[in-house]
Amino acid sequence: MSKETLGYVRLEWTCPNCGAKNPGPQKLCAGCGAPQPEDVKFEQPAREELVTDEAEIARAKAGPDVHCAYCGARNPAGAEICTQCGADLTEAAARASGQVLGAHRTGPVEQVPCPSCGAPNPATALKCSQCGASMARPKPAPSKPATTKKKGCGLVAGIVGGAVVLLVALFFILSARTQDVVGTVQSVSWTRSIAIEELGPVTHEDWRDEIPSDAVVGTCTQKVHHTQSEPAPNAEKVCGTPYTVDKGSGYGEVVQDCEYQVYADWCKYTVEEWQAVDEATLSGDDLNPRWPNLQLNTDQREGERKEHYEIIFDTDGKRYTYKTGDAAEFAQCQIGSRWILKVNTFNAVTSIEPAR
Repeated sequence: MSKETLGYVRLEWTCPNCGAKNPGPQKLCAGCGAPQPEDVKFEQPAREELVTDEAEIARAKAGPDVHCAYCGARNPAGAEICTQCGADLTEAAARASGQVLGAHRTGPVEQVPCPSCGAPNPATALKCSQCGASMARPKPAPSKPATTKKKGCGLVAGIVGGAVVLLVALFFILSARTQDVVGTVQSVSWTRSIAIEELGPVTHEDWRDEIPSDAVVGTCTQKVHHTQSEPAPNAEKVCGTPYTVDKGSGYGEVVQDCEYQVYADWCKYTVEEWQAVDEATLSGDDLNPRWPNLQLNTDQREGERKEHYEIIFDTDGKRYTYKTGDAAEFAQCQIGSRWILKVNTFNAVTSIEPAR
């Protein structure tokens, strides 16, 4: 992401003495003549117009103003001697800068009534065009903070959300809690399967430069591959909404964040791959599990093997089913042998061990 400067604008400051608005670079209030305070806060005007005067642009680029350590007078960045008292500005403190004030204001300016005569004036006006009075709005009387009532739906949503979290936590707690039950092996069963694979065409999608060399490339479309801050071939420049940054000198820098979206070919392609086309399965109810015999064609091969084992336990008339994929564990479960079952709250057997 790169920042691009569109230009510079004059900000505003409000006189704390009379409430009049003044251009940012102006040191004295146009309404009462009071000096711009050290802790002045620059604001965006209702409409921002880019500065075209080269001298002003140079001043805006210079950086934040500094305040004389002896008399507090404001001086432009780069000044070596205070314009008011002649003191050395080596130790002068620079104004704060870099704050984002908001989106760059370029829209039409609304009309507001003059606080003195009521005549309509642009919101950017510092003085009334009819009576000459300051357009500063009177400060509103402090009001008591409004109390907000909690909405019932928000409270209900919070209760429901909390209940869901509690139920999920309770489920995991109960699943982990087990008790020991002694059971006798009543019956066993097993199933083993082998996938049969054939070599055939399979279609995938990927970036053109990632496609295997032996693939057949089909249709392609242009898609954003990645973004970067520098220009590049086959790239589109995309910028965000311009915004104004306080330069600390009464001027604002109008910038926008930009990046380059680099496009590339996203393609469908076909390659020959081994894929499952069938499955051979064998089942039994003894302790001698076997793999099915395969009869493969010349263009086929053996694929993934899977095995599932099930043991039924009797515990004084109640039956439990235990499933496992461990052939060695299954082989120990002789009919009539006794085992200790770990049974959770939901009557599921989580593990077994021989009873001593």
